[in-house]
Amino acid sequence: MVLSLLSIVYGALRCNILAIKIKYDEYDVKVKPLAYVCIFLWRSFEIATRVIVLVLFTSVLKAWVVIDILINFLSFFCYPWILFWCSGSPFPENIEKALSRVGTTIVLGFLTLLYAGINMFCWSAVQLKINNPDLISKSQNWYQLLAYYMLRFIENAFLLLMWYLYKTDIYMYVCAPLLILQLLIGYCTAILFMMVFYQFFHPCKKLFSSSVSESFQEWLKCACCDCRRQKSCESVEKTDLRFPADREETPSSSKISSMPSQILNTDELCSA
Repeated sequence: MVLSLLSIVYGALRCNILAIKIKYDEYDVKVKPLAYVCIFLWRSFEIATRVIVLVLFTSVLKAWVVIDILINFLSFFCYPWILFWCSGSPFPENIEKALSRVGTTIVLGFLTLLYAGINMFCWSAVQLKINNPDLISKSQNWYQLLAYYMLRFIENAFLLLMWYLYKTDIYMYVCAPLLILQLLIGYCTAILFMMVFYQFFHPCKKLFSSSVSESFQEWLKCACCDCRRQKSCESVEKTDLRFPADREETPSSSKISSMPSQILNTDELCSA
């Protein structure tokens, strides 16, 4: 198992380096030794925790894991095609001159299958973009990366919760809360090494329009602004609800002003 994990992580590391060289083929890419260390630790924690979570969930809920895998697989398989159809771009026909339209569709289908299979376990180093002549996205989308890891963390936590609720006597000698905490911390460690790599050791970090820390700060500002807007809207609604009640309890000024006029009128009548 350790040898299999090391071989998979080594393959992921080589794919990461290859993806960087493909994205920035116009530049002389030099990868530092610390960058290799960060990528290795990032992929090790990410793939190991993901596989362990799926194994634990499968051990107690064998049928439901098929639904989870299908949802993940179909989501990542359909996502590049949805973006392609929404862009309104023509069908790519310059992949290979010898291929017909049907052959190009088959090649793109197999490429999308590979893309979905990779993203089911870890973040793909190359983001597929069908409407691009190179079939890959050369821009760095931090928000897409953030959304992927947030959703994957929530999914892992949910699967571990289901395993904890339905675990059998096989795990009676295992401290389940401690194991869940270790796996979640392990996944957070993978995210930490990923952020360190993109922030400090990426060979083309100077070409980024914004760094990881700046994008994270912008996201926090947007989240804080949304919370403030919601609180302000709630306070306005509460004040609007209070004003009608106050109006019903206090008499109106027209009624108060009309009472003295009525008294004067009756005095005048009495004097008359």
